[in-house]
Amino acid sequence: MDTPGFFKVRINTLIPGKPTTFDLHLRINNQMITYLRAGDKIEAEKLRLLMARDSGNHFLVKEEDRRHYKGYVHNQMMSGDLDVREKALVLRESSMTLVEELFENPDVNKALDQSRPIITQFVEFMEAEPSAMAHLISLSGHDFYTYNHSLDVSIYSLGLAESLSFTKADLEEMGVAALFHDIGKRQVNIDILCKKGPLNDAEWAQMQKHPQFGLMILKENPTVTEGIKAACFEHHESWAGNGYPQQLVADEIHPFARIVAITDTYDAMTTQRSYNVPMTPHEAVTMMKEKLAGRYDPEMLNAMYSVLFKMKAAA
Repeated sequence: MDTPGFFKVRINTLIPGKPTTFDLHLRINNQMITYLRAGDKIEAEKLRLLMARDSGNHFLVKEEDRRHYKGYVHNQMMSGDLDVREKALVLRESSMTLVEELFENPDVNKALDQSRPIITQFVEFMEAEPSAMAHLISLSGHDFYTYNHSLDVSIYSLGLAESLSFTKADLEEMGVAALFHDIGKRQVNIDILCKKGPLNDAEWAQMQKHPQFGLMILKENPTVTEGIKAACFEHHESWAGNGYPQQLVADEIHPFARIVAITDTYDAMTTQRSYNVPMTPHEAVTMMKEKLAGRYDPEMLNAMYSVLFKMKAAA
């Protein structure tokens, strides 16, 4: 639910005992009340109770205070008071609300432009903290929603690209590419996207068009690189050549699309949906390697094991 003049925040981006630099508002029965004033603090036990019930839709900040909220988050990321896992949580949860805004924005060009600072934050966090990606990855993989899925695929893709020694510039482009890999689903009927059971032939035919729809959308933005377009258009191609929409084979598929093919499938396998039981990370990658191996770049699939090792190290 949108509230004009406000933007949503996750309560777990607040730090116990740390004064806020903005007013925090709570929505109850469509009524807005001021929950914290700028300069107020929240205690750890109260925050724990609120976190258990926060759906991401209840707490809001006035648009005029956005820069204060962003500054608050930035200060936490630069602080020596938080450990790496706590910083990873603040960054991921504050980014989630921004990603939700991006995907609800009808102006895709503006959303693409606004996504870049989000990805840059993740890449700079990875540079500053050697174990940052491990903690970011370990926090991913919960319920499957469009925003969660898109952000988590982006995080996994950054982790996999990092393990493949991508440059900082390529990492930033990879992160944006993964974030928008499913943008074409905007043009797919919502009933198909939300269907709990298997799709029939006609529904599946429409679903398979989302890469083309996405490419058409991305072509409208002159700043979008070929790598970002390729990740969207080619992420359902198969290493063996039996994917869609072009039946590309092996190295004909752009490296960004090969990465997203792996991380998109991995996230779908390991997150809870209404119609499946999620696999463990090891089960998912083992199935991909043993039963679905022909779909993926074998070198990149092997590298996914190093990403899983990072998850275990952060657990």
